[in-house]
Parts: sequence; C-alpha cells; structure tokens
Amino acid sequence: MRTRESGPVRLALIIAAAAYLALFLILPVATVFAQAFSQGWQAYRDAVVSPLALAAIRLTLLAALVAVPLNLVFGLCASWAITKFDFAGKSLLIALIDLPFTVSPVIAGLVYVLVFGLQGWLGPWLGARDLRVIFAVPGIVLVTVFVTFPFVARELIPLMQEQGAEEEEAAVLLGASGWDTFRRITLPNIKWGLFYGVLLSVARAIGEFGAVSVVSGHIRGRTDTVTLHVENLYNEYDLTAAFAVASLLTLLALATLVLKAATEKNP
Repeated sequence: MRTRESGPVRLALIIAAAAYLALFLILPVATVFAQAFSQGWQAYRDAVVSPLALAAIRLTLLAALVAVPLNLVFGLCASWAITKFDFAGKSLLIALIDLPFTVSPVIAGLVYVLVFGLQGWLGPWLGARDLRVIFAVPGIVLVTVFVTFPFVARELIPLMQEQGAEEEEAAVLLGASGWDTFRRITLPNIKWGLFYGVLLSVARAIGEFGAVSVVSGHIRGRTDTVTLHVENLYNEYDLTAAFAVASLLTLLALATLVLKAATEKNP
C-alpha cells in the first residue's frame, strides 16, 4: 500500500534515511578499509598473514566449526519438537532458547569461569584430571556455543509454525518413514530459513568478543581469537594492522548481508 505524503515529505524521509545509513554504516565501513590500506597493500598483507593473526583466525574458525554444527542439530531438533508436538516444559524450552539474547556475553563468560574455572564448581575435579577449560580452547568453544545457541532455532520455529504439519501428516499416512518425511518434505520447506540461521550463527561466532575475552586469558598465539587480536593490536597503537585484521570481519559482515538478501529472494 502506497502512502500519499507530499513530494517534499517523501524527499525528506529519503534524505534522512540515506544520511543515517551513511553516518552509521557506510562511513564506518569505509573508514575500516581506508585505515587498513593506509600504508599500502604490503603492510595490509603482512598484518593479515602474520603468525599471530593466522593463529587467531585458525582458533576463530575452529570455534565456529564446532559451535555451529552443534547448534544446527539442536535448532532442528528443538524446532521440530516445539512446532510438531505438545509436551510439558515447552514454554520453558522456548524461554531457554532466548536466554543468550537476554544475557550479556560478558556475564555468560563469567558464569563459565564460575563453573569451569580453577576455583569454580567443577574446577577441582577438572584439575585433578589435568583437564583445562578456562583460559584454553574448550572454554572459547563453550562460550561460542552459548552465544550462537538461539539463531537456528529462532529462524526455524516461526517458519515451521507457519507451514503447519499437514504435509508431514499426509506423508506418514501414506507410509513414509520419519526420516523420509523429514528429508523429502520438511527439509525442502525450511532450507532457506535453515541456511539463514546457520549464516547468522557463523557471523556471530566469528565476531564474538565479550564472552571469549573473559574465558580466553588473552594468551597470544594460543587463545586469542580474531576480535581479541584486533584489540591487542589497537592497544599497542598498531592501528594499520588492527584495521587490516578488522577488515576481515567487515568483509564477513558484508558477505552476510549479501547472502541474507539472496536468501530473502527465495520462497
């Protein structure tokens, strides 16, 4: 439905929206790349392929590669259960899925320290078995799982509720197995929502700062992710290198926007 505002009003709204986007989106993105290449391509390349940067990239990708598939499986199972069945605790499950949206990542990191830290609830038990979670890779993976926990489920639940269960019920009545019903009917209907949820999870996992900052211990070359490495470079006043590495995250954000737009064009 088109509105009937006058030409000046429409022009003013367009200018206001464009100015807002330019100030809070286009200008910051342009600044990142301008600073990243301020000393030339060679300085940019040296910053991105330095041993510490590569170690941070590998750790970040490792955390994402573990957390995202886990939350993909959970999101599918939780969405299926919530939308297809009635059971006790359904409302509680939905509330728990939303928990990472309401809890600060820093607080989440502190909770994991309280549970798995040396002086935490499980610390003595883990220490006796020489198992290290906090200030080590497992802690980073755990908090990454936490912060990416809701995205797949939250994309799929409303989509599956809108689609209903008639097609699945018909397939079952015709003799299809549960796996065949999921593979041939459910999955094709939710594939774009599933893809978008995974895309958001990957972006969130790679860009997380607060929670991993708490549990990582900032051990350079071992427990620093990309975001923590950028912070270290910035604190050391190596601004060109900091923005160079930050540009990788910016490129990820831009790629996420492009893929999001592509998925929205599909039914």
